[in-house]
Amino acid sequence: MDSRNRGEHTLRRYDEELEGLRARVMRIGGLVEQQLDDALTALAQADGERAARVVRGDRQVNELELEVDECCISLLARRAPVAGDLRLVIGVIKAVTDLERMGDEAVRIARMALRTAERGGAGSRVGDLRHMGPRVQAMVRNALDAFTRTDAQAAVNVMQEDRGVDREYESLSREMITFMMEDPRAIPLGLDVMFAARALERIGDRACNLCEYVIYIDKGTDVRHAPIEIVRNTARAD
Repeated sequence: MDSRNRGEHTLRRYDEELEGLRARVMRIGGLVEQQLDDALTALAQADGERAARVVRGDRQVNELELEVDECCISLLARRAPVAGDLRLVIGVIKAVTDLERMGDEAVRIARMALRTAERGGAGSRVGDLRHMGPRVQAMVRNALDAFTRTDAQAAVNVMQEDRGVDREYESLSREMITFMMEDPRAIPLGLDVMFAARALERIGDRACNLCEYVIYIDKGTDVRHAPIEIVRNTARAD
């Protein structure tokens, strides 16, 4: 193999490694999406078996996070990426951390589902999560899609959904407090619903984090902690 072909092969291999990182993020993301879906279903149906499966599955997400971190460290050491490639590697490292923590929140919901199953039923108040749950699931799904395509505008669209999730969380918390004050016997269930809602709100926040990494990778600007107006302008910039 002459030097030109060798160089082309090296570049092609490098590109494959970078795309492999994206693929690993999507694999972890898919697992976390399934964890969240199973956890919410288990809570709604008081399905202890499904909830236990979510708890057991957390180990796989943790292992994949470590695997991706090792791949990123190896790529940094061997390839010394710069500019957009370096931003991608940094973004992947941060993204898998947030995804792993989303999985942790899904496990918290699953543990609540286990307690609910032990009490013998979900109770009607669990249904109050029926709007918030799918909304957060859509945020996670769309954030992962934006990450896959490095689509800054799609990332902004997801981030704008977070305000609605926050409002739902605050409203649900007020309802649960009133519910528990009126019937102290319902305090265990009410607390579980509130904690599940809090877990969902945190997952939504971490979906927004993924979107911030998309904008960083695409535009080279760190928009963490920036007002949404600045984030929108950054995403539109050429």
